[in-house]
Amino acid sequence: MLSKRQKEPVIKEYQVHKTDTGSAEVQVGLITKRIKELALHLKKHPKDNHSRRGLLMMVGKRRKFLEYLRGENEKAYDKIVKKLKLEVA
Repeated sequence: MLSKRQKEPVIKEYQVHKTDTGSAEVQVGLITKRIKELALHLKKHPKDNHSRRGLLMMVGKRRKFLEYLRGENEKAYDKIVKKLKLEVA
């Protein structure tokens, strides 16, 4: 889980306008940050299957947000995929 202090820079980096805290771009950024942290945890604790399930659920949630963003705003989708250096199939 991300603390408020950890979320602030991510929100500022991906927000669409000054008061934006919940757009698809911000959500993808926050989920990606959580995925990276959980991946580090799983490298240290490879048998933690409960966390692995949570990681897979987060990856699915991020994928759904990206699909939504692709349908709504192709430019924003391309921008965030490049910024996060995501592999898109």
